[in-house]
Amino acid sequence: MKLQRKNMLRASALGALVVSGALVLTACGSDDNTKTGDGASKAAAPAAGDIKCEGAKGKLLASGSSAQKNAVDLWVKNYMAACSGVEVNYKSSSSGEGIVAFNQGTVGFAGSDSALKPEQVEESKKICTGGQGIDLPMVGGPIALGFNVAGVDKLNLDAATIANIFNDKIKKWDDEAIKKLNPGVTLPSTAIQHFHRSEDSGTTENLGKYLKATAGDAWPYEAAKKWPAPGGLGASGSSGVATQVKQVDGAIGYFELSYASAQGIKTVDLNTGAAAPVKATGENASKAIAAAKVAGTGSDLALKLDYTTKAEGAYPIVLVTYEVVCDKGNKAETLPTVKSFLNYTASDAGQKILLENGYAPIPAEINAKVREVINSLG
Repeated sequence: MKLQRKNMLRASALGALVVSGALVLTACGSDDNTKTGDGASKAAAPAAGDIKCEGAKGKLLASGSSAQKNAVDLWVKNYMAACSGVEVNYKSSSSGEGIVAFNQGTVGFAGSDSALKPEQVEESKKICTGGQGIDLPMVGGPIALGFNVAGVDKLNLDAATIANIFNDKIKKWDDEAIKKLNPGVTLPSTAIQHFHRSEDSGTTENLGKYLKATAGDAWPYEAAKKWPAPGGLGASGSSGVATQVKQVDGAIGYFELSYASAQGIKTVDLNTGAAAPVKATGENASKAIAAAKVAGTGSDLALKLDYTTKAEGAYPIVLVTYEVVCDKGNKAETLPTVKSFLNYTASDAGQKILLENGYAPIPAEINAKVREVINSLG
């Protein structure tokens, strides 16, 4: 009897470990959209010639935006496989934390889904001896609006309706404004539960820029990293928002497309005024980012995005993540590795990985400038 009880307890403990592991993988899975159905990576390893390891050595620390985590993880895996003896460690946290770490001199570069603000540039001069922090656009991608409404597999929304949902003005899924945009779709009277990021977030800021530019009076708030509107429920990180949407009937939230893909969450098609509603895909985000203009000066390549585009197939709720580096005054011990790694991420092979994994490559003309700046870093 004691042996039987011991085996039962052992089986129970193993079961708990399996459940715990599944929960961890579910949370982490929202940060890993690099697998196909058979478990193989979507992105083939680059040819050896695509990665130049000369001068790279030791450990390179970096941190920041979680929006680019899936892409960075793939880049790091390929890079470290090609460059033996080199370790690149990217801590996925938030854009704000990454920039703080950069300006404290604890990382070789930071990832941010918003360009540096003037005061952050000024602060960076203390670390970048004789230079300053600059923005290098490296990853593009759509901010998807994920929804979970029982019986509804396809949903079209426009900017004003999205704004009124997240501003707590539209409260039921069968609201007339939503029905008008979805003829022939049976919409339930389920209450809408909208979720937003609970912490400061570049994803929130980029969604705010889109709504401010396109939703008119329906969105009276300035774009900011902190969620500005009343009502709704906050969740931590894009993975937290996606998990809530996945679990709650009547839910809608916003997060990078890779989080929706990883959890099988349906996404809104956007009525932009084009001939047909536009799906959130990497290709469609690329069409919108292609219209971006460089707004930075000198070596800074911060972009100005056109959120109001009505171009066919262009999905305008996008973000661009930047790698923040010193133009001059980088640490001598890490500079060769920073240049080597970023030259790979900006290469044709590095950018190809983006499209294969739900992101959007940086337009070729802008990316050519990024490569020039990387090679000029000192």
